[in-house]
This record gives sequence, C-alpha cells and structure tokens, in this order.
Amino acid sequence: MKKKDISALEVSFNQLFESLLDKKKPEEEFTFKLNRERSQFTRFNRGKVRQTGIVADGWIELTLMENQRSSYRVFPVSGNWEFDWQQAYNSLQELRAELPLLPVDTYLVLPSGDDDNREVYSGNLLAEEEVAKTILEAVAELDFTGFYAGGVISQGYADSGGKKYWFSTDTFTLDYSIFTDSGQAVKGFFAGNNWNHQTYIDKIYQAKQQLKLLSRPAKELPRGHYKTYFAPAAVAEFLTMLSWGGISEADIQQGNSALAKLASREKMLSPKFSLRENFKTGLVPRFNEWGEIAPLDLKLIEKGVLLNSLVNSRSAKEYDKSPNGANSSESLRSPQIGLGNLASENILSSLDTGLYVSNLHYLNWSDRPAGRITGMTRYACFWVVNGEIVAPIEDLRFDDTLYSFWGDNLIDFTDKHEFIPEVGTYENRQLGGSMVPGMLVEDFTYTL
Repeated sequence: MKKKDISALEVSFNQLFESLLDKKKPEEEFTFKLNRERSQFTRFNRGKVRQTGIVADGWIELTLMENQRSSYRVFPVSGNWEFDWQQAYNSLQELRAELPLLPVDTYLVLPSGDDDNREVYSGNLLAEEEVAKTILEAVAELDFTGFYAGGVISQGYADSGGKKYWFSTDTFTLDYSIFTDSGQAVKGFFAGNNWNHQTYIDKIYQAKQQLKLLSRPAKELPRGHYKTYFAPAAVAEFLTMLSWGGISEADIQQGNSALAKLASREKMLSPKFSLRENFKTGLVPRFNEWGEIAPLDLKLIEKGVLLNSLVNSRSAKEYDKSPNGANSSESLRSPQIGLGNLASENILSSLDTGLYVSNLHYLNWSDRPAGRITGMTRYACFWVVNGEIVAPIEDLRFDDTLYSFWGDNLIDFTDKHEFIPEVGTYENRQLGGSMVPGMLVEDFTYTL
C-alpha cells in the first residue's frame, strides 16, 4: 500500500538536495543518493535470544561530475540539519578540489531528463517487544538458531538534471536453522512485508517433519549421475550465479559470461526455462545509481532463448547498446523464474528414485565459459526410493553445467513460486530476493 504522507527523512533529503542545487556551478552535474534504515536485529541460539537491538543508520552518497571526470563522497546522515548540511557542503568542496586531479572517464554517465516517482509500502511487522516471544513460542522444544531483521528501509535519488525518486518499505526476514542432537540441520526462510503467524507455524511444522527424517542413519552415495529434485532455496542459489558473470552485457562483451554461448545462439536452454526481472512486486526500487528506471517487467530468457541481457548506461555507451535500467554491476535485482507443471504433491512420486536437495552451499564457477558450476549439498538432503524418503545423505560435491540442468536435463519446474529473500546485512540490510519454483532434473552430476 502506498502512503501519501511525506516523512521527516524525505523532507530532510529534499532540503539537502535543493540546498546543494543552489550551490551548483553551471559546468557541474551531480547525483545525490540516500540509504537509511531503522531495523531491529535479533539473534537466536539454542532457542534463546543471544543478542537484540535497534539499528538506526543512514548515509548519503554525493557524486560530482565535471569535464568528463567524476568522484564521490559518502557521509552519514543524522536528521540534524546543521550537521547534515555541513557534511554535504564539505563533501562538495572536497570533490571540487579533487576532480581536476582525476583522469577522464570516457563512459561517464551524466544526469539527463527530468522525472519523479515515489513509492512507499507500509507493512504489518511484529512489534519490537513481540519478536522474541512470537518466534520462540513455536520452537520452544527445539535447538533453534536464527536471525531476525525487520523494520523500515528508505532509499532516495535526486540529480542536477531534475530526476527525483523515493522508495520506502517495511520488511522483515527470518533466516533460521533447526538442529538435531547429532548436529544435522533443517534450514528455512520466512520473509515479507506482513507477518503471517500461521504461515510461520506451517514452516516450523514442515521443518519438524524433516527433522524426524534426519534422525535416520545417513546414506553415503557414490559419485555419479542422479535424478534430483532441487527445492526453491537451492534453485535460488543457482540463480544467484547469473549475477556473477552471467546475465551482464559487459561480461558477455568481454568474454567473461557463462551465457556467452546462449547469447551467440551456439546453445539454447530448455523451452521450459524462462527468466524475467519482475519489479511489479515492489520489493526493491526500480531506479538505479544513475536515476534510470527499469521496466516493470523485463524478459531476459524466454523458453530457453536469451532475449535481453542486463545493460546499464556505461555498457550501453561502450558497446553501442540500449540500456534497460540495470544497476552498476548489471546483476539481478528482482528475478523470477517461470513456473512449470509439477504439483507439490507429486514431487516425490515424480522423482521416484533419486536425491531431494533442500539447500546448496559454496557455489562457484568451475568453468565459467561452459556454464559449469561446482558446490556442495547442505541441510536436509535425502535419498528417495520409489517416491519415499528413506534416508538423509552425506554431503555431496557436484559439478554440472547450466546448459544441462536448465537445458536438456530439465524435466520440469513446480507450479508454485516461493520467495527466497536476500538476508545480507553487510553495510546495510539488503532488499529483495528471488521468486523461484522447485525443479526436477535428470542425470545431475555428483563428483564426490
């Protein structure tokens, strides 16, 4: 839901920007970006609260441009006008002194066009004093470890060309693991804008069922090729790899992309595989570092064919392409994999005999030009025989190519999405996540 009222933070951001605009010299251009959050962080271990507190933090990044040169400063924003304005003006003065010393940037992106957009999404989060009690009541008898983060995140963008954008959202994530006495674990996520307690209870119930299965003696499997079902959390890990030398136009042009053969039409993926950037969910802002707005819905791969890479304005200048609002790293921000026809109640019967993989760990490219990924299974992975889970497995290393598991070896995707959130907190709490189904593949390669 969008709010119409303007917060004190937004007012302060606008005032700082307008004051800097008054100080701008005719030959200068600048961008002005804000990131601020007020978040509760609560860490659990062995079913108890180990650490909790509120973090209110924010910063502004000012980038000054003149004569094809640019530099930036990042400074904290406090809400105190005198302090914040002094920080902003001092940064402007420092950048003016620094710019003549810097080399020319051939592909510098300057502010252009005037536009404005404002999106504010209010949610229904747990009250700060209710977080610990609400989460722990459902896991009182369990060895529960996890990390809850929730609150409001605001991002703003303005530039000397006339663009101004504002995005604010209430959001929470709960990243948790539940352990057996022998140290094995079931891992889960719960995230969104609205806390639904019944959904949380259902997730914990499912975890308890998997815990019972984990109590069985583990089965050690020889290396080889196995039919495998990958749960949504595992699919999301594979998808993350496309943001690291995959879907980026710069990586494709420089020969560093795992999708180079897809881009050249040398290879195709399965017609059952489609990927898009879907900003209709409102989970992340559509504007990028240059104040460009991404399409609400951008098809990247459609029925196995690459339709669009992610192109930012720098790449567009360098490689004579049309930009599509990608961020500076040309990484996925709001990805969604298309659904298939595999019903959740038919997953085990369709798998028949093979591996049920809940999570993956330690993914890396083993041969990026070939799209080959290596990694390990992790948390609540099982051996299935005749459509029934018979034993947990020892961790396995795999090495396979996306041209196989998203290509000829892809049997089907499930008919429902699951949201797998970003849970990183490095520098600030991350927004967004992936909308992904589960997937069933044949002959997946396990190396040891």
